[in-house]
Amino acid sequence: MPQLAYVNGRILPHADASLHVEDRGTQFGDAVYEVCAVMNGRILDWQPHLVRLRRNLGELGISLAIADGPLSLQARRLIAANGHSEAIIYMQVSRGTARRDHGFPGATPSNLVMTVRRFDFAQRLRQLDTGITVITQRDNRWGRVDIKTTGLLPNVLAKQAAKDAGAFEAWLVAGDTVREGSSTNAWIVKDGRIITHPTGTAILPGIARDSLITLARAAQLVVDERPFTLAEALSADEAFLTSTTAPILPVVRIDGAPVGNGRTGPVVRRLADLVWAEVARQTGWRA
Repeated sequence: MPQLAYVNGRILPHADASLHVEDRGTQFGDAVYEVCAVMNGRILDWQPHLVRLRRNLGELGISLAIADGPLSLQARRLIAANGHSEAIIYMQVSRGTARRDHGFPGATPSNLVMTVRRFDFAQRLRQLDTGITVITQRDNRWGRVDIKTTGLLPNVLAKQAAKDAGAFEAWLVAGDTVREGSSTNAWIVKDGRIITHPTGTAILPGIARDSLITLARAAQLVVDERPFTLAEALSADEAFLTSTTAPILPVVRIDGAPVGNGRTGPVVRRLADLVWAEVARQTGWRA
């Protein structure tokens, strides 16, 4: 089937889908976005993604005229039109198209685009056994990374540094504190306690992060939302990361040094069981 995209109310062939050159997302990064997992044709955690999208739009003062109900309908139409039962859907809202000027334009409608592409989530189950590696990079992002904007150049450079090093991800470190990954949330396990950086302006409040905390606490596992240092990460019993496209992956090496025994640990395996059971509950997806 041809790849299709959504642009301001129209579903178009991907090759014909475009915005004006003076879209403020293109010229200023004046835009927010969401990425959602589609499994068994159903969107995982759709409502929390919508809540975060609306919150981020509000933080930037961007108005999106379409209500949640019609937006949900258009997203599902696009997924069905592309014919992928296992995919990711990307949504982006910019402040709109206007003559280039730093100040906000008046009475300019926002631009909404969505794309869908096939994604193999079964690979994440295989990576539960092998684990993944991360490197560390200095966190040089702006001070409001809790807002999911398209201004991602520091994240892009950190991800490329990881790729060049043969690693899966780069963990961003401020001073001696590990904050999060370039596109993931970061976690460690010590003496059975699950530790991750608290929400605030220094990290993105990940949807997968919030879901895992809820699942872990419901299973009587202890979760500490507190900053942790790189030294703590290197001496942890286990480590892992979470994101929409990587619901949970064990980190077995950090900057080349093994975490724990260098293999997937029991706490991560227990959490993975909880995460993938929740995926199955919401979507019916099973590998």
